[in-house]
Amino acid sequence: MTLTTEINDNGGGNGDSPEKLLAPVLSAFWDQPESWTLETYRRHEGYEGLRKALAMTPDDLIAYVKDSGLRGRGGAGFPTGMKWQFIPQGDGKPHYLVVNADESEPGTCKDIPLLFANPHSLIEGIVIACYAIRSSHAFIYLRGEVVPVLRRLHEAVREAYEAGYLGTNILGSGLDLELTVHAGAGAYICGEETALLDSLEGRRGQPRLRPPFPAVAGLYACPTVVNNVESIASVPAILNRGKDWFKSMGSEKSPGFTLYSLSGHVAGPGQYEAPLGITLRQLLDMSGGMRPGHRLKFWTPGGSSTPMFTDEHLDVPLDYEGVGAAGSMLGTKALQCFDETTCVVRAVTRWTEFYAHESCGKCTPCREGTYWLVQLLRDIEAGKGQMADLDKLNDIADNINGKSFCALGDGAASPIFSSLKYFREEYEQHITGKGCPFDPARSTAWADDKNAHQGVNA
Repeated sequence: MTLTTEINDNGGGNGDSPEKLLAPVLSAFWDQPESWTLETYRRHEGYEGLRKALAMTPDDLIAYVKDSGLRGRGGAGFPTGMKWQFIPQGDGKPHYLVVNADESEPGTCKDIPLLFANPHSLIEGIVIACYAIRSSHAFIYLRGEVVPVLRRLHEAVREAYEAGYLGTNILGSGLDLELTVHAGAGAYICGEETALLDSLEGRRGQPRLRPPFPAVAGLYACPTVVNNVESIASVPAILNRGKDWFKSMGSEKSPGFTLYSLSGHVAGPGQYEAPLGITLRQLLDMSGGMRPGHRLKFWTPGGSSTPMFTDEHLDVPLDYEGVGAAGSMLGTKALQCFDETTCVVRAVTRWTEFYAHESCGKCTPCREGTYWLVQLLRDIEAGKGQMADLDKLNDIADNINGKSFCALGDGAASPIFSSLKYFREEYEQHITGKGCPFDPARSTAWADDKNAHQGVNA
C-alpha cells in the first residue's frame, strides 16, 4: 500500500491534516499503469533533472547536492554531497559509483518497492552522480532473490541505453557511462559497503578493515562512492525542483522527503512518503492505527538493528536528530509495530537468530557473541533460563557492540540492550514462570494483567 497526496510546502506539522503530511515524490505515480516504463517516467518530468545537472560543472553539482542537505537514506544519514566530495580528482584512476540495493534486513522494505515501481528515478540519479564524481562506470548491486525486480531493472536499463541516457555522449554532453546490474546471492552481510565491494569483485563478501575507505581505495582499489538506492533516486527531484524546495520539507538538519515502511500489527501497512520529522503517531493516524482491538507495545524506528521504542515514543520526530536523542537510530525508517500479544523475548530471539546466521564469521566478537546470545535467548524463551542469564546477555552484547569489523555486531546488540531496558520484567517472567507467558497453553493471567496497561490505542 502506498499513500500519495499533495506536498505541504512547510513540511507538515502537528496541526496539519493527515493528507497534508505526506510528500509523494518518489512514489508520486507508483499507482499508475506501467509506472516503471520510460514513457511514464518522462510524463512526470523524468530526466529533466539530468539536463539541468549537465548544464553545471561537476564541482558545482557536488556543491549543489551538498547544500541541499540530502543525507544518505541507507541508515547512517551521512551527507550525500559530502561523500561525493571525498572522491579525489586528477588522480588518473577510474572512479566508480556503486548503488547498494542489497536490502536484506528484517523489516526493511523501501528500496525494493521503489525499484519495482520507479526504476528510472534511480537510473537518472546514477547518471547525475557519475557526472559529478567523474565516473564512467556504475554498478547496481541488487539482492538476488527479488527476480521480478531484477528483470524490471534490466528492462529499464535497456530503455535508458536506447533513449541515449546511458552509453556514449549522453544527451550530447560528452559524458560516457556504462551501467552494470549485478545480482547478489542473498547474503545480508553484503549490505555492508566494503563486503559488497568484495562480493562485486568476485570474492567472498566480508567487511574490509578501514582505512583505506572506499573513497580512496574501493572497487578494484579505485576511488568509489557507495550510495543507497533512495539516496541516489532522490537526486533528480532536487535538481529539477531546486534545493530550496527540498529544504522546505523536513527539519533543519534532516531536510527533505523519505520513505517510511510501516509494517507489523497495523491496519494499513505500506510505504508512506513524508517529510523527515513526522511521528509514528501521525503515520498511525493516517494509516488506520493498530489492528482493531489491539494496542501498540513496542516498535523499531529503523529496522531490527536499531534499538526498539515503546508506546512512550509515539511522538518522537522521525528524523536523524530526534530519533538519536531518544536513544535509537532512524536507520532505514522500517517502522515495525508490535501489539500487546507479542512476546518481546520471542521477537528478540528471532532477530538474533537472523544475525547469528548472517554473521560472516570474520571477527570473533560477532561470530561467537551472536551464537551465545542465541543459546541464552532460546533457553530463556523456553523457561530454562536463570536470572544470571540476563546480566550475561547484557555482557555479551556489550562485548560485541563497537568491537566488530562492521555494524552487523552493533545491530545484533541493539535489540538486546533496548529490550532489557524496557521489558526486563518480561524476561524475568519467562524465568520465574518456567516458560513464555504468551504461550496459549500456559496461564494467561500475567499477560492479561500486563495488557491492561501496556501500549496505547492508536
